[in-house]
Amino acid sequence: MHVQEWLETIPPVAIYALVGVVIGLESLGIPLPGEIVLVSSALLASQHGDINPYVLGGCATAGAIIGDSIGYAIGRKGGRPLLAWLGGKFPKHFSEANIALAERSFQKWGMWAVFFGRFIALLRIFAGPLAGVLQMPYWKFLVANVFGGILWAGGTTAVIYSVGIVAEAWLKRFSWLGLVLAVLIGVTSMLIIKNRAKKAAAAASEQSADAPRKPEPVAAD
Repeated sequence: MHVQEWLETIPPVAIYALVGVVIGLESLGIPLPGEIVLVSSALLASQHGDINPYVLGGCATAGAIIGDSIGYAIGRKGGRPLLAWLGGKFPKHFSEANIALAERSFQKWGMWAVFFGRFIALLRIFAGPLAGVLQMPYWKFLVANVFGGILWAGGTTAVIYSVGIVAEAWLKRFSWLGLVLAVLIGVTSMLIIKNRAKKAAAAASEQSADAPRKPEPVAAD
């Protein structure tokens, strides 16, 4: 069953809660299709008057901000052993290559990695926990988290809802083309991310190999 068709079978209150929980868990660091659920719910809101887009956007924003904040707290407390544990549970998402790519992004961009990471699937999962692991000051993380969550969750809801209102009939004809286009974009993005992740992992391994080793102590005669 299509996500949107399934959402039509549950009441609006459950949709609000589902959107907030799924996006919150994804932001916390658990790989879930938060963006798909949000887009499908916003499109459904444009077709059914009993779903309030403002409430929907508010729940999505709250889930994003709260989930990221919890992920930050867990990452700050758990440290790098947490990333190793997540790698064992979700090897495709928290592989060493992906962690290296995300870490380089954070080291280069700082709090902007949290802000713009909200719009990138891989960094959206990493942002909270990794910011905590890297000991980013909480006030910087909070500012980027709040503004990124509002712009991503609220903006996505507003855009999809507005488009759905204006072109509902056209969207129905476009659904299959949109799905194909989304898959192509997703595959292309994944290939680019994997390529960059491999380069980041290779660079990290080269740096560790070139790092000077401490001389071993000489045993006394």
